[in-house]
Amino acid sequence: MKLLAHIPNWIKNKYFLTGSFFLIWMLFFAEKDIFSGIKQYKKLNSLQKSEKYQVKTITEAHKELDLLKTNAQTIEKYAREKYLMKKDNEDIFVISNQVDIR
Repeated sequence: MKLLAHIPNWIKNKYFLTGSFFLIWMLFFAEKDIFSGIKQYKKLNSLQKSEKYQVKTITEAHKELDLLKTNAQTIEKYAREKYLMKKDNEDIFVISNQVDIR
């Protein structure tokens, strides 16, 4: 009983003990605790960034598709750049940006 005599009365209060237990339970042990909330917030941010990138890529692809449908010069440019196609009297030089250091 001497140990309980040194503890302040406000710590021995049943409301304080109940509130402390509830707070600790909600912060660490509940299904929607603070740590899982932070993890879900970070995941949400990364998914939103990914969504923005995908929307940007889709709009660029739609623009390119519209140009390919309407303009013959664009079709020729696309074939030359993507598939390295050439005319009979042309030579193609492919320049790579990769640097191999050994």
